[in-house]
Amino acid sequence: MMNLKITVLGSTGTGKTSLISRYIYNEFADSYDPTIEDLYRKSEECDGNNYVLEIMDTSGTEKFLAMRDLYIRNANAFILVYSITSRVSFQEVENIKALITQVKDTPLSNIPVVLLGNKCDLESHRSIQADEAQALCKKWGVKEFMETSAKSDMNIHNVFESIMRQAKTMKLDTKTKKKSLVKKLVSSKKYGNCFLM
Repeated sequence: MMNLKITVLGSTGTGKTSLISRYIYNEFADSYDPTIEDLYRKSEECDGNNYVLEIMDTSGTEKFLAMRDLYIRNANAFILVYSITSRVSFQEVENIKALITQVKDTPLSNIPVVLLGNKCDLESHRSIQADEAQALCKKWGVKEFMETSAKSDMNIHNVFESIMRQAKTMKLDTKTKKKSLVKKLVSSKKYGNCFLM
């Protein structure tokens, strides 16, 4: 079984919590309640492989931006969310991308990533065209871009399936660090002064 730690990042009000709630519970709430931090867990099957998804819903507000480093460091896959109605949220994913590559010390092309344009149910208010996002993906080396609507349940499951397929294709090491460290300690038989985190 593969363990995928997915962090969902984006500006405040882009619909990150609604996306996750639609995926986990098949629910959509019209009211907006800013998130600080929520962790969701779901067992999933994709293409005959079993996964445990740990999905971290993060705050997009400036007050909690300092916590992003920790979320990024602990994750092995990312969903970067902007609203198709907000130019500011689209520009913010550039900053998030730079932070991920800095913290992970690797290009995005080496990590399962989906760039996500949410709120497609608000087409009449669109300010970001799909070809702009596709160009950004090409520039970053990211393989997957999708547009979604948590409200109308458009493409939500496809996002998470894409992350799982990318992880499988990249042969991502999804074992937890603690397990691999324990295995290493047992095989080397060096137990003195070791601390597990």
